[in-house]
Amino acid sequence: MSNYYTDIPEIKFELENSPLMQRIVELKERNFADKDQYDEAPQDVADAMDTYDKVLDVVGDIVGNIVAPNAEAVDAEGPHCENGRVRYAEKTYENLVAMRQAGLNGVTMPRRYGGLNMPVTVYTAANEIVSAGDAGFENIWSLQDCIETLYCFGNEEQRQKYIPRVCKGETMSMDLTEPDAGSDLQSVMLKATYDEENDCWRLNGSKRFITNGDSDIHLVLARSEAGTRDGRGLSMFIYDKRDGGVDVRRIENKLGIHGSPTCELVYKNAKCELCGDRKLGLIKYVMSLMNGARLGIAAQSVGLSQAAYNEALAYARDRKQFGKAIIEFPAVAEMISNIKARLDAGRALLYQTARYVDIYKALEDIARDRKLEPEERQELKKYSRLADAFTPLAKGMNSEYANQNGYDCIQVHGGSGFMLEYACQRIYRDARITSIYEGTTQLQTVAAIRYVTTGLYSQVIEEMLAQEVPAECQAYVERLRAMADKFNAAIAQVKEAQERAEAAGEDKNNVHDLCARHLYEMAGDTIMSLLLLQNAVKCPELFAKSLQVYVNLAEADVEKNSTLVARMTSESIDSYRQA
Repeated sequence: MSNYYTDIPEIKFELENSPLMQRIVELKERNFADKDQYDEAPQDVADAMDTYDKVLDVVGDIVGNIVAPNAEAVDAEGPHCENGRVRYAEKTYENLVAMRQAGLNGVTMPRRYGGLNMPVTVYTAANEIVSAGDAGFENIWSLQDCIETLYCFGNEEQRQKYIPRVCKGETMSMDLTEPDAGSDLQSVMLKATYDEENDCWRLNGSKRFITNGDSDIHLVLARSEAGTRDGRGLSMFIYDKRDGGVDVRRIENKLGIHGSPTCELVYKNAKCELCGDRKLGLIKYVMSLMNGARLGIAAQSVGLSQAAYNEALAYARDRKQFGKAIIEFPAVAEMISNIKARLDAGRALLYQTARYVDIYKALEDIARDRKLEPEERQELKKYSRLADAFTPLAKGMNSEYANQNGYDCIQVHGGSGFMLEYACQRIYRDARITSIYEGTTQLQTVAAIRYVTTGLYSQVIEEMLAQEVPAECQAYVERLRAMADKFNAAIAQVKEAQERAEAAGEDKNNVHDLCARHLYEMAGDTIMSLLLLQNAVKCPELFAKSLQVYVNLAEADVEKNSTLVARMTSESIDSYRQA
């Protein structure tokens, strides 16, 4: 017996040790307005936190005793395509039934629709826990989060129609990508036409790489404006599988996340409903949908890093060579400590991001019912900006860490890690997609770089450096100050190089784009180091070792990127173009 929540005290720490959590609970519960109407509604902050703890305990128990034990069988069997429909692996149905029976759907949705009305931070914890057991299953279960977009932008009739179904366990998908439109979603050409006779919209065309593509309820990006070819002609639609008209042409044969069917879909005059306003599908609604998905992949990445750490540590303790357990060899111990340090730092960034998302989303929700007070509008603006800045950092950095941690986990196993009977190979394969889907790490850099150049990350770093720490931690502050100085110096070098390029009549964005990834990583390294320092001050028994190891890693990474930026800004851009 095991529990993937209570066995990992770092998750509970992240939920209970932020000063933002009280504000999040108060906003989410609307000052506990539901307590007289719903028996399950909390009476106060302490009651809410206790409820979150109990729910995550159930998630951890199901994952530890059903989802994780089923993971190898699901990976081996995978889903099947039969007569245009998906049939999951047999053990996937067992997982879904367990989650439904426990009422673990509609986690963030209001109680009036049958949801649990829990914060994004708690849902993020659940995503991490499920991912540690089986990242492929997490892809199916976590897509319930698509309902957030329908809740935010659909009308009340659509909310009443669809949200209770998801809360009862029906599945969802977001149908965005097409054969000729991957990251470039403004090239989407799936055709949406209005059927005057039947007073509905119809979809015709195809989609590709659709996760859980045979779900019950789909959010679909389609071209509603004839004659357009850019993002302004796209709208968002709701497709209900009960209405028919969409078939699964094939399930992709993937490297990893085998439990999650990735489908090519064919739409043949499929009936659908417009969600929100026309022409805002990509400009507004998909951006909201993708931000939620990116936070979900960040959580999935942290869960995979936890799984890699679990497997590496267990094997290193058990495997003996030359008369002793291999964990006693410094080279192996270093690999495992590096996995743990990246895991703890990435988790700190993940939950800080989730908390920022919680505050701005709760305030946006309140704004649908009443006008916000001036201080609330300022709060919304602040946390919306922080969430927008931190989401690409959390997704990009954690997905890269999941890949590295999966790689190191196999290395700890040595030759055994190359054998299919060890879970580390599945974790490694599953991790590989995290830095690709829902926006590659390169696209996360594009999303984040404006917060480098506008100085937001530098401002956040300065505020964190100004916080008081015990005397025994002061040496870390000085080292992190040096990292911040190198980051700011690198930004200045890029700006100077841009000015030189512009004066010479060259495209100033070339050097900016070339150095962006290095600036992005420097920001992530420094912010995660500071977050981990905060955690270590509060709970040294959990985080002191990881802080020591991670700052060593981050310091070296910042030095490397600082040197690269200095070189790149003094060299010709042509050096990096290969014919």
